[in-house]
Amino acid sequence: MRPRDRTWFCYSMAELVLSSVDRGVLTLTFNRPDRLNAWTDAMGRRYFDLLEEAEKDPEVRAVVVTGAGKGFCSGADFQMLNDIQTGAYDEEPDPRPNTYPTTIRKPIVAAVNGACAGLGMVHALVCDLVFTAAEAKWTTAFSRRGLVAEYGLSWILPRIMGQQRAMDILLSGRTFTGAEAFELGLVNRAVPGESLLTEAQDYARELAVHSSPASMAIIKRQVWNDWNVTLDASAKTAVEEMVTSFGRPDFAEGVGSFLERRLPDFPPL
Repeated sequence: MRPRDRTWFCYSMAELVLSSVDRGVLTLTFNRPDRLNAWTDAMGRRYFDLLEEAEKDPEVRAVVVTGAGKGFCSGADFQMLNDIQTGAYDEEPDPRPNTYPTTIRKPIVAAVNGACAGLGMVHALVCDLVFTAAEAKWTTAFSRRGLVAEYGLSWILPRIMGQQRAMDILLSGRTFTGAEAFELGLVNRAVPGESLLTEAQDYARELAVHSSPASMAIIKRQVWNDWNVTLDASAKTAVEEMVTSFGRPDFAEGVGSFLERRLPDFPPL
């Protein structure tokens, strides 16, 4: 009998997702390039741990997420899926949901450099902004694997691109390019692959330099939470947040730096 393939454990935890910080921007890189960065529970645990650390690190003001090699994330690891299907999978999943990045107070920019499929698309779209290589290949894939729209994609996609377009890519499971993803309104930018990471990092650095961390944290929470409330409720909460913001040092610094025509020096979270 062939021994069960456990190749997704060949990487150490630190190797599964790489991290580096430069001028306020943390770059996280999914690092299983031989599997197009197919997702495993260990990889997810490492990714979420790094986001949790970034949340507490005053030096980190924005995050960029990308993939090593030719893929961003090709979805769940097929060997892992096979073990789940046969009952052979015995690893403990991380208790944090795949929507966990939406709870991080700092802005997260996905830089989709290549294959982005299934669960990989979930991880791209729960980031706050999405940049993609124009030539990157995207697919929901679920309908072609006998699965359903996983982890909230049936909620996220219609809100981003409209119901009919969401139905198209979910029901067909067809593959489309990053350029079409931009045309569909799915992503913020589609750029040549060779300039993708630089553009995403430059954008994140603009946020780190010019935007108040406190303001970004509150705005991020407003945008994600207000999808579920009425306009009146959103406006009421916004007024309360605005009144509170007047008493923060960020407000004084934002106005002062504008009047003095200098870069702001906002306090960290």
